[in-house]
Amino acid sequence: MRVNLEQLHGFVAVARLGNFTRAADELHLAQPSLSRQIAALEQDLGSQLFHRARGGSSLTAAGQSLLPLARRMLADADSVRRELAELAGLERGRVRLGATPTLCISLVAEVLSAFHADHPAIELSLSERGSRRLLDELASGELDLALVTTSDDRSAERFSLIPLLVEELVVISSAAAPPIAVGLAIDLAAVAALPQIVFSSSYDLRGTTDAAFAAAGLRPDVVLEGAEMDAVLRFVERGLGVAIVPAMVLIDRPGLRSVRLADPRLTRTISLARPSDVAPTRAVDVMQATISRTARSFADRAGETMRVAKHG
Repeated sequence: MRVNLEQLHGFVAVARLGNFTRAADELHLAQPSLSRQIAALEQDLGSQLFHRARGGSSLTAAGQSLLPLARRMLADADSVRRELAELAGLERGRVRLGATPTLCISLVAEVLSAFHADHPAIELSLSERGSRRLLDELASGELDLALVTTSDDRSAERFSLIPLLVEELVVISSAAAPPIAVGLAIDLAAVAALPQIVFSSSYDLRGTTDAAFAAAGLRPDVVLEGAEMDAVLRFVERGLGVAIVPAMVLIDRPGLRSVRLADPRLTRTISLARPSDVAPTRAVDVMQATISRTARSFADRAGETMRVAKHG
């Protein structure tokens, strides 16, 4: 059997577009050339792959069986090419990183800046989602790594999870307004009585704070609901209300004042997840090392409200 990658590319394109002419245009081939490729593939396999009609082409049963195999073979070939390029000194490659919105405006910004400075030829992509959605994207092969703050019961089986940081949630207010607490901490009941800005329901933080208020039998005084992280920080700076946020987002934000929660103290663990059944490329390994190094630096800058997580 003499099946080659060019034939598989042509087959997948025709299967996706349902038309030889459009597939040839996409592949920058003459339509007769593509037809000959597919005919040669069918001859080598001993099966007709397409029902050809004036209105277009559809897969036969044999074509439907071949399609997922062809896609996997092409993906494996692409992975091999990237691996060989990376072995030449990370001169080429790609890293697909996912992170929650709160991490994207803090830790991830520094991670990507540091990584790009050292490896400018590596292609980077970022998915900004909630933790559960990121784990779904990781499982489906859309991401190489994900920075998450929650995980479901199946995570240990499906992913390699490396705890990076344990971070306190703090109450923030405008630095231009009087302090909201006399001492170094404030309890949840006192926070509930203050005008509060709360996140969109898609945020993991929203579920954490809602659960804490409910467990204490408290109903917070919400003045604005459904905001994204950047908007919450700006609204608090302008004095619209207070908010409960991760300590990390306060780095380099002089317009905000923070106070720790005393009763109860709320924390979250930031973990790095990657598929447990996929060997990482060299570029992904280097990105993982960059994330770990940057996380330690963040913990040092944020002081006692953030500490490096212990893991095996």
